Amino acid sequence: MSSIYELMNKEKQQTDRISGFFKTNAVGKILASAGAYRNKGIPVVSVMLYLVNLVFTKKSMYMNIQNGTNNPGFGKDVVYRFINSMYINWAEYLLKLAMSVIAPIKIATDVNRLCALVIDDSIFERGRSKCVELLANVHDHASKSKNKFKRGFRMLTLGWTDGASFIPLLYRHMSSKEQKNRYNEINPNTDKRSHGYKARMQAVSSTTDVLLWMLGQAKKAGVPAKHVLFDSWFSFPSTIIEISKLGFHSVGMLKNTPKIKFIENGERKTLKEIYADNRKRPGMAIYLLSVEVLLYNNNDETTPARIVFVRDRNNRKKWLALVTTDLSLSEESVIQLYGKRWDIEVFFKICKSYLNLAKEFQGISYDLITAHTAIVMTRYIILAADKRHNSDHRTISTLFHSCYDEVSDISLSRSLSLILETLNTVLHECISLPKSEIDTILHSFINSLSFDFFNSPSKNNSILHSA
Repeated sequence: MSSIYELMNKEKQQTDRISGFFKTNAVGKILASAGAYRNKGIPVVSVMLYLVNLVFTKKSMYMNIQNGTNNPGFGKDVVYRFINSMYINWAEYLLKLAMSVIAPIKIATDVNRLCALVIDDSIFERGRSKCVELLANVHDHASKSKNKFKRGFRMLTLGWTDGASFIPLLYRHMSSKEQKNRYNEINPNTDKRSHGYKARMQAVSSTTDVLLWMLGQAKKAGVPAKHVLFDSWFSFPSTIIEISKLGFHSVGMLKNTPKIKFIENGERKTLKEIYADNRKRPGMAIYLLSVEVLLYNNNDETTPARIVFVRDRNNRKKWLALVTTDLSLSEESVIQLYGKRWDIEVFFKICKSYLNLAKEFQGISYDLITAHTAIVMTRYIILAADKRHNSDHRTISTLFHSCYDEVSDISLSRSLSLILETLNTVLHECISLPKSEIDTILHSFINSLSFDFFNSPSKNNSILHSA
């Protein structure tokens, strides 16, 4: 009995935490602004709260109805009317919810910390389905099997990261532009004025067009990021130039292919040619080569960029190439910033393995797939916000800022000056060494340090002078 009581108590605590998240971020108002509101009967926010909470109670809606446990007070018809609605703008809902969570995180983050948008896609598989709206054979570039095509959608996702937290912003389930690759077409009964119809039209359009639309929506919403991270599947010069027009800098991996060329010193060269024509850095350097080039498209539009060649850690004889349009970034910063792209891979893994993405509801409507994905991403945002709140002392709201104003961070040079002052005093008072010998010892100590910070003689002299 005690174990049952503990389980029930744990479920109640989890439900209360999710309810608290809904109240703090005004999820009900966000749903209403996105077109999800009730005409009569059950409040929409109650239905949303129930659906978000399902995965955390480890129960399905079917079992709740069968057993009468965790009864939400409404039937499954209410749920299916909600998630099959074509009039709810799920893109607007998720973006507003994400901005509500990002705002307090950004306030407690150093202004010099580089935050970024991350774009990537993952397979939304429906391998056993036949009648799903806009179902298609889509290419899975991450698959290691011989058959690279799978039945389902490519879930194109845009997210925000500061290196510690990842928050999904927008998504679209991409079908195929080619009609021959699609099993089913758009439901003819779909209202062409609805948000659902607009989402369907984007699903059969160019991925690049949808990517640029997402970035435009993020910029309009005021997402605090200046850089866009992506892998080699999106790193085409024409795409990077279009991203630059939106006011974002790009950081991405480049494909080593003869089809893509760059302008270096007035000549159009491939990556392989650029690498061969330039002198590499010696030894075990962090990066092998850094070259400034011009990116160009079919309209002969150009934008300056830097290509950073790094050693492939899986094969020391090979190299990888990173490109950025932000020439103010150092090569080390480019490499470090690109590493934050991995956050979106973790996001896909958690959504599929733990949050029941593509598993919980098996409907055939495109609206249901869109709604269910928004519910799964809401669950992830709750987990990300909860983790940040519990593990990051900076999220203790005004208490942190009050303490921060009174106790400012001490700089590295000032800290070392205090240490050297103490050492100087000890050597002089306890050992009675003359000043010339003490200066010699301090010089030897500083020169033996391997940090680049101390390579400047002016900094060494300033520290010694303060000591």
